[in-house]
Amino acid sequence: MLDLKGYGPALAEGAVVTIELAFLSLALALTLGLLGASAKLSGSRVLTGVATAYTTLIRGVPDLVMMLLFYYGGQVAVNALSDYLWETREIDFFFQFDPFISGVVTIGLIFGAYMTETFRGAFLAVEKGQIEAARAYGFSTWHTFRRVMVPQMLRHALPGIGNNWQVLLKTTALVSIIGLTDMVRVAEEAAKAERMPFHFFIPVAAVYLALTAGSELFIKWLDRRANVGVVRGN
Repeated sequence: MLDLKGYGPALAEGAVVTIELAFLSLALALTLGLLGASAKLSGSRVLTGVATAYTTLIRGVPDLVMMLLFYYGGQVAVNALSDYLWETREIDFFFQFDPFISGVVTIGLIFGAYMTETFRGAFLAVEKGQIEAARAYGFSTWHTFRRVMVPQMLRHALPGIGNNWQVLLKTTALVSIIGLTDMVRVAEEAAKAERMPFHFFIPVAAVYLALTAGSELFIKWLDRRANVGVVRGN
């Protein structure tokens, strides 16, 4: 990355932080999505209710509000719990919310809700005949899920996963408001110091564009691999 009046190295480090944040958030979102979709399709009223409440709450609250609530509201709750434990039981308990971990957890929770619906739709798209055939061959429920449903489901889920990933990648810019030194925060501080906003934000925009363009090409490649031998309608 160019020197950019001495801020180039800091912007490069911020870009690495952004990429790490995005991939860790994606891993958490995929895990929550699979759990949420499985809960919704489990047939259990309790699990379905919990998963429905989770997706409804998360998708109904703006991402920025969720970020602020988790980071600042969570710290306030921890402080209150710490004071209570010390006053009532003399237990010394306290920890400070880390901006990076808070960002990963918040973004993971947000997109876990969207991934839940993506995976739920993909599971429902698997032909029932595939599942019935697996049971006829004596597959257990776990083997049917792992060897039949998941491979078939992923083919249907890839477009949705790709769309969610693209949005997640851009959502990482929100972590700058909670103090994480990502490339957006570095660019913001540099722009204020030098009074040259375009000079610093255009490179940041170029990095995001490169990441999203590369991701789109990779997802198209995965989609082609997943659909080898599948006849698609016009």
